[in-house]
Amino acid sequence: MSLLKDRAANFFADLQDRICKGLEACDGQAKFHEDNWKREGGGGGRTRVMTDGAIFEKAGVNFSTVFGEMPENLGKKLNLDGKTDFFATGTSLVLHPHNPMIPTTHANFRYFETKDKVWFGGGADITPYYPYREDIVHFHQTLKNACDKHNDKYYPKFKKWCDEYFTIRHRDEMRGSGGIFFDYLKDNLEETFKFVQDAGNSFLSAYVPIVEKRRNETFGERERHFQLIRRGRYVEFNLVYDRGTVFGLETKGRIESILMSLPKLAQWDYDYKPEPGSKEQVAMAYFQPQDWLGIE
Repeated sequence: MSLLKDRAANFFADLQDRICKGLEACDGQAKFHEDNWKREGGGGGRTRVMTDGAIFEKAGVNFSTVFGEMPENLGKKLNLDGKTDFFATGTSLVLHPHNPMIPTTHANFRYFETKDKVWFGGGADITPYYPYREDIVHFHQTLKNACDKHNDKYYPKFKKWCDEYFTIRHRDEMRGSGGIFFDYLKDNLEETFKFVQDAGNSFLSAYVPIVEKRRNETFGERERHFQLIRRGRYVEFNLVYDRGTVFGLETKGRIESILMSLPKLAQWDYDYKPEPGSKEQVAMAYFQPQDWLGIE
């Protein structure tokens, strides 16, 4: 049997292929442009970006396998003593639609290895602008189904972890409506890998039905403006708090691939506050932790 890291890399590469194929079919107009790149120090990847499609204003799906000597500052953050080599592989994606009634979404699934530590991490979350509760419920239920195949404690644990992780702490609000997030899963690696595979394979089923349901919803300048304000919140989280962004920058990753997650357009209005009683104010209530499935 091949090494776990090789099987993980093969799965993540295939997952990128399948997700890109599914998103192109969903968009029906644009195609992904692929950049193959090499990392100084070891490894590389392929970045795929779709822009100005019928659905997606900007969509990026990355795959990478990087390795080499661990930067000292990053090693300290991971509680690693001394110099050590590392190996990391994974798939990550961020999808920014034109229509504010279709949510932005993010997913990431990864494997990390040093000479004495191995773990998996990942997750998926949804960032609506004008939320429909039924859409959020569908997204969470699909992820819960993938979790429950392996451990019925996974979803509540990883949902809570996601709520906490994707909080913009300087604003005391989540960037969206959550999903699941997990990291440092290192027990029973073979079973954990099966879980990661099921979680990754569930992504299209969690998201594409929402796109199909909302793709013909009407919107105007007001809705577009609120979308750009909320995208600004997305940028704040990714540049200030996101571990993947920090990891990429500190391991001298490819800048264009690291910042692929940022939207094509965003906006910051000084001291923005939604009008009392407006649909924008109603939307803000969806950006706080809550029980979407009635199980907590």
